[in-house]
Amino acid sequence: MKKRVCVIYTGGTIGMTRTEYGYAPKKDFIRTALSEIKELDSEEMPDYDLVEYDPLLDSSNIAVSHWIQLAEDIEKAYHQYDGFIILHGTDTMAYTASALSFMLKGISKPVILTGSQIPLCEIRNDGRDNIIAAFMIAANYDIPEICLYFGNKLFRGNRATKISSDDLIAFDSPNYPPLAEVGVRIDLNKDNILAPGKDLEVIKFQNHQIAVLKIFPGIQFEVFENIMTSNLKGIVIEAFGAGNIPEGGRALENILNKAIENQTIVVVCTQCLKGSAIIGQYETSKGLFEAGAISGYDMTVEAAITKLYYLFSLNYDIDTIKKLMV
Repeated sequence: MKKRVCVIYTGGTIGMTRTEYGYAPKKDFIRTALSEIKELDSEEMPDYDLVEYDPLLDSSNIAVSHWIQLAEDIEKAYHQYDGFIILHGTDTMAYTASALSFMLKGISKPVILTGSQIPLCEIRNDGRDNIIAAFMIAANYDIPEICLYFGNKLFRGNRATKISSDDLIAFDSPNYPPLAEVGVRIDLNKDNILAPGKDLEVIKFQNHQIAVLKIFPGIQFEVFENIMTSNLKGIVIEAFGAGNIPEGGRALENILNKAIENQTIVVVCTQCLKGSAIIGQYETSKGLFEAGAISGYDMTVEAAITKLYYLFSLNYDIDTIKKLMV
């Protein structure tokens, strides 16, 4: 019996067409484009149903409400399909993949996000190969995870990040090996794949205030004091190297004191593509350590943000959230 997958098209480059103002999404174009990929009619391929969102979204406009919509749509159709493919714009694809990895607990089927750097309407494009591979993996391989497929590699969703705006190898998973690599064969790295869950549970994110602060030489911390209100639940700091920040004097001290006073959780990630942020390893992270900041270790910023949303949405107390963020 042939497998069956649900394809959800949210918008993004893969389904855009040319207009006088540049590429833009066009209603129903993706349905026609998929029907013209004859490889999808092969016996190796699953049957599929297409769900096209209305309105179609440039991925820059994806918000928490759209993550919830995706999770709810997958939940509703979960028992009707063997897997799900989400066609998504590349700019925020890693955020959505990471968010869904926390929202869809206990999953036992593949959910694969993919897209393209060049639209399917162009003769030379990367969307066709990404779609074909995503279909083949969803139909023929047991990978019960939220994944991101791009450029011949299948990544764990909350480990992926976008590394290029114009190369066809647009994503990487710097601190975790691919779940599968597609060449002459499709090679699964079975030891890296999670065991299937038993019962799907959807954790709907609440829209808490979370901020990201990227450290740079010469930063004036006083500029950011006004964001440190009691409404700010979490802040992710992109620090230098292993979690270091420049001496900020009284201004930095004020920010950290406000975080303590407001019970704002501070998570420190590294700006480096590879490696970990471990505060306390160098003296320049002393202030963060004393303020009770959490090391983000080798998490991507996308994962740190979406994990904060997840833990806040479970209404845990601050100490529990700090423990679970590690």
